[in-house]
Amino acid sequence: MKNPGLAAVLSFFISGLGQIYNGQIAKGVGLIVLQAINALLMFVLVGFITYPAVWIYSMYDAYKTAEKINSKGAHNQ
Repeated sequence: MKNPGLAAVLSFFISGLGQIYNGQIAKGVGLIVLQAINALLMFVLVGFITYPAVWIYSMYDAYKTAEKINSKGAHNQ
């Protein structure tokens, strides 16, 4: 069982960390790399749009994925 709240909070602090917690290692690392690129893009102003968008997506996705993992586990019992 995964805690959806914890997954979202982890992604709040570091985008992709919630995905890693959920077992989606490649997706989590990809989001971390993407946010590093977005941080650099802030120098050309585009990052001020892309960074928050990816950050919010990361939290939402981590939460929903944890819920999905839990619902699959409940059906298997």
